Amino acid sequence: MKKTASAQALPVWCMLTDQGRVRENNEDALTVDAAHGLAVLADGMGGYNAGEVASAMAVEIVGSELGQWLGQASDAVAPEEIARAMESCVARANLAIFQASCAHAAQAGMGTTLVVAALRRRTLLIGHIGDSRAYRLRHGALTQLTHDHSLLQDEIDLGLISEEDAEFSASRGLLTRALGVEEAAPLDVQTQDVAPGDLYLLCSDGLTDMLKPSEMAAALAARGSLPSRAQRLVDMANAKGGRDNVSLVLCQIPGGASRNQKTVKK
Repeated sequence: MKKTASAQALPVWCMLTDQGRVRENNEDALTVDAAHGLAVLADGMGGYNAGEVASAMAVEIVGSELGQWLGQASDAVAPEEIARAMESCVARANLAIFQASCAHAAQAGMGTTLVVAALRRRTLLIGHIGDSRAYRLRHGALTQLTHDHSLLQDEIDLGLISEEDAEFSASRGLLTRALGVEEAAPLDVQTQDVAPGDLYLLCSDGLTDMLKPSEMAAALAARGSLPSRAQRLVDMANAKGGRDNVSLVLCQIPGGASRNQKTVKK
């Protein structure tokens, strides 16, 4: 009896959010649409409950509209077209949040960070606004793919503060760009060529403010299922104080393994 070729392995997705140990509510929102290779994560900010509104709006609008677009696009769609669709969906989300903020006093000044990933064949498009981040673990090396839109990052870039001193800076959490705060919010979009065994992480700053890159790399490269590694990251952040909501999305590309924990890049 002749054996048939096995179906090509698909990427594995996992998402997890946690309120943390200090905050009274969770202002993060996230979604994964594995069928269309899409993940969206947002970290809201604003007055009482307004951050929850902004992040939920961002995830709902971008997730549904971009997911629908990807579902209708051909497999051969060019990355440039996906990037334009991503920018268009984010622009509509930005305007909707901005208008809601202007229309309702309780939501005045609300906004949100955003990081969105769209996987098509061997290409991953990442768009972001604010300080929610995307990382890649490849052959044990953890690389930060996004560049924060924050006052602290600007100070680091200008050499006004060192990476070591940044942990204690009063500028932490002050964004220079966010979704819904102004009528326009430029989205930074990049294209990454994925490789077998890559592991991609999208996360809110509730994770990155609590853990060092080396700690994140070790947890991601450890043995265990994707959900167990996601839970390990959340548990580690909470063990260090859990000062903020912690949310993350993991995407494992099939065909390889990332077990070496020796190298960390930023």
